[in-house]
Parts: sequence; C-alpha cells; structure tokens
Amino acid sequence: MTEKKEIILKGIAAAPGIAIGKAYVFKKELPSVELRALDESEVAGELERLDHALAKSEKELNKILVFAEQKVGEAKAKIFEAQVMVLQDAYLLGAIRKRIREEKKNVEYVVSDEIQKYANLMHAASNEYMHERAHEIEDLKNRIVRNLQQQKLLSKLDGSPIVIAHTLTPADTMILSRNNILAYGTDVGGVTSHAALISRALKIPAVVGAGSLGLTVATGDMLILDGYSGNIIVHPTEERIIEYQRKREHFSAFEAQLAVLKDFPAITLDGKSVELSANIELTEEIDYVVLQGSQGVGLYRTETLLLGRDDVPSEEEQYREYKIIADRIYPQRVIMRTFDVGGDKLIPDMAEEKNPFLGWRGIRMMLDYPEFFKTQLRAMLRASGKNNVAVMFPMISNVQEVRKAMACFNEAKNELRARGVRFDENIQVGVMIEVPAAALMSGIIAQEVKFLSIGSNDLTQYMLAVDRGNHFVSDLYHELEPSVLHTIKFVIENGHRKNVWVGVCGEMASNPLAVPVLVGLGVDELSVVPSMLPEIKKIIRSLHYAECQRLAQTVLHFSTVSEVEECLRDYVHQHCPDIPLAGNNNVI
Repeated sequence: MTEKKEIILKGIAAAPGIAIGKAYVFKKELPSVELRALDESEVAGELERLDHALAKSEKELNKILVFAEQKVGEAKAKIFEAQVMVLQDAYLLGAIRKRIREEKKNVEYVVSDEIQKYANLMHAASNEYMHERAHEIEDLKNRIVRNLQQQKLLSKLDGSPIVIAHTLTPADTMILSRNNILAYGTDVGGVTSHAALISRALKIPAVVGAGSLGLTVATGDMLILDGYSGNIIVHPTEERIIEYQRKREHFSAFEAQLAVLKDFPAITLDGKSVELSANIELTEEIDYVVLQGSQGVGLYRTETLLLGRDDVPSEEEQYREYKIIADRIYPQRVIMRTFDVGGDKLIPDMAEEKNPFLGWRGIRMMLDYPEFFKTQLRAMLRASGKNNVAVMFPMISNVQEVRKAMACFNEAKNELRARGVRFDENIQVGVMIEVPAAALMSGIIAQEVKFLSIGSNDLTQYMLAVDRGNHFVSDLYHELEPSVLHTIKFVIENGHRKNVWVGVCGEMASNPLAVPVLVGLGVDELSVVPSMLPEIKKIIRSLHYAECQRLAQTVLHFSTVSEVEECLRDYVHQHCPDIPLAGNNNVI
C-alpha cells in the first residue's frame, strides 16, 4: 500500500497548543426548509409548534449555559445567555407569529426567513467580527428549525479526535468538549470568534480559517494541529510526528516560563519601555486579558453592542457596559473606540454598499448622526470616573473630521456638566491612523489629539489597494511591505514631534516578526491579541532597543517584502529561539 503524501495546510492560530491524533470530520447537516401554505385551520397548530420548539431550544441552551459556567466561568458563558435572550425577544417573536397568522406560511419558513434578516445585516457589514456573529445567529435559527423538525445532533464521539469542521459555533465547541477532544480545526473563522474564545478558555488548541479542510481531510486521517503557527499537517511522516512531540514538550516548558513574566513590564534589555496592552471585543475577555499580564486595553471594539439589535442601545445601556470594562481593568487604562461600523447597523433598511471598506463607516457615519454619536460619547465619559478611560475615533481621513468629532465630544461634556454628572475632565482622546491620507497628514492631526493608534490591518489594505478578503488578491496583502513600514515610521516620527504617543493596534502588533522593527521605529504602545501577550512581552524583554533601531534602518533599505521577512525571521530566531514563527521549520 502506497504511503499517503504529507500535506501542510495553513490557517490562523486561534488557541495555542500542539495536538497529534486522528481526525473526526464534523458535518452538521443544515435543516431543509420549504415554503408551505397553511389552511386557516392549521394556524393554531403551527403557533403551538413554534412555542414547543422555542421552549426546547431554550432548554438546550440553558443546559449548555450551565455546563459552560462550570468549564469556562460565568463571564464567558454569557455568550449563551445572549442567545437565550434572542429566543425571548418580544419584537422578533411577535413578527414571526404575526406572519404565520397573516401570511399563513409554515413556521419553519417564517422562522428561517425572519432570523436570516438579522444574519444578512451582519454579513453585509465591513466588520469581520459581525460576520462571526452572523454565523451564531444562523446557528440559533437552525437550532429552532431542527427542533421543529424533531432532528437530533451528534454530541458523542469515539476516541480522542481532532475535530475538523467547516465552522464551529460556541454551542458546538462546548458540546464537543464533553468528549476528550484534542483540538479543533475549521475552514472559516477568526481569532475574534466566540468559538475561538471558548477554545482558549478550555485550553484546547485551535486553528481556524484553514480553507477547504473537508476536501483534504477525512475521518481517521492522522493529523498534527499546531495552534502556535496555524499549520495543520495531514498524513505526517513518523519523523514529523517525533519532531512535533518534542516541540510539544518544549513549548509546554516554554509556556511555564512565559507565565513567570506575567507581572513584569515590557521593557528592553537596555531600558526602552513599551506599553503592552490587548485588543478586546467582549467584556468576557477582560479576566483572560488580566491573567495574561496585559498593561491595559489598547482597543475596545464597542460596535459589538450593536450586535443582533434592531434598535440603538441607549446611553444607560452603553454606560453600564463601558463601566464594567473600566472597573475590571482598573487601575490599567482602556481605550474605547467609537463605533466603527457601516450605516447598515444604524439604519437597517439602508441599501448595501458596493464597497463598504471605502464607504460610509466609522467616523463618517457618526458625524452624519451627531445625536447618536454624542449618546455614545456621554456614556464613555460617564464611565471615566476612575480616570482610566481614553476615547479613540476610527476611520479618520482628514483634520476636519477630527475637529468635528472633537466638537461633538466637547458638546457631550457640556451636556453632562449641565446634568451635574462627573467625569474625567482630562480624558485623553486619540485617533486611528488607517487611511493613507491621515498618515500623510499625521503631523497636523497630532496637534489635535493626545495619541495616534496605527490600525495596521486597514492601513495595509488601503496602502496596497488589496482587499484581503478577496482570494484573487489576498496573497498581495503583506503588512511587512517596505511601503507600509516607511509609512509607520513617518507616522511615529510625526507623533513624537508633536509630543503625542503612538501605538499600533492591528494584527501587525501581534506578529513576532514585526515586533523588533516596531520597537526600533520607536513605537510607544502595542495592542495585541490577548493570547499573544506573553510571547510579545518575552520578545520585547529579549531585545536591545539600540540594536532594534539599527535593524529598522537596515530593513527600511530593502525593496521587497521577502527580504524584510527573511531578515526579521533570522533576527527573531537569533534573539528569541523559543518563539514559534509561522512558516519556519526550525521553530514552527
């Protein structure tokens, strides 16, 4: 029998760890829904079926909630509370019942159609986080339909497999974890997904966004899943298995070393301090961020508050959420970014834009709706009572937008003063530098604010004219392109000339290869994926600032991204040989 050829698939590292074992391909069949006209005599029965399916779905989710609270804690288990709340949403259920009565259509069709409207709004957003939430809303829809059709889902697996799936919802992740799961690998998804968050909390290695795993992997195939680099190796050789067994032991010991650094600052060997903070979307992430030794939250994506709603959250609702985060991270600082979403989140019936990345989003949309904007600003100001909140405006293109946003901010302050509400009078305000025009004008913009935060994801896309979500051009997306590095250098220098600090909060900040050059360019703050905090801290504490400055000068003379990556890979491997690097055979 011919030995199968080893295949290496590349995904996104979502939860750290190395797993070696056999695959189980988890295929969740979507329920089939057909439109059926009802007779008047059938309507009452359909409404009764709806009530039974909702009750059963709620019971299932409450069971998962209890299990999740035991396994990952109450904070992270609130994900399932949110799904239960959707099941109890009076507006949604009222619309479903009304359509069944008036349109006389079967309950499966109406449930599917109504809930899919919410999911479609999220899919249409330019925000990857909203795309993740859309999958969860669709999963809730499918749960109700399956219960209407009295279908059952597989929840027990034989052995200790590595689960491979197209996508996994939080409920899938929790239910499957009852088995002795070694790891998870999915075709789609990102590190911001709730499923990835739960995997990290459960300490189950995970790789997401690996493409068409189902076309390459079959149940029973031998796999190595590397949650450090994002690699999934199919049909590994005996030599490769032995190699990864050693690496697994090595990284287990290395993680123990990283844990010791939790309470130490991110400071180079020659005394250059870098503020190391975390990016978050959910209040549930705060405990994990603190446990990882973060110096604060460098980017709180507030648009998650708009998730699954058909209305705008009130000032009081927003204030409560912001205060929870500010209180939990205290005495460290949290930088709250104002809503960075397209107009579809504020106006659900708005026509879909042809190119939402270049459209009506971020500060552009907020300035067109100043009362909505000021509601959020008042809520943020009210949450600043402990003097550990900063505010950041996204998608800035020019200084006029900054001045208009600051005018709204000052109006919000005056409105709170008139109400006798206290807040931090010295609260810092900054902007994100994501648009090349803003980067070019960063010296002028820096005069208007207290800090600049470089959003490397969008800046790279706009600099290179590449939509990384488009598979035809996504391979052209490289955050270490010389043009991007020169732009970052330009922004940092402009900020420092105006005595404002400059941070980086995109994926680049979490890339071990990029850290030495960012330090060398003089960045003051890095806001990273929470799971990467220990490794990035380890790298910074292994470097000399003076050497990093020389490295940055060397790299800026290169003309291609391949030259940059090769130089940085050698440098990081030399100074931090234990750090896992994607695509490197020596250090995973």
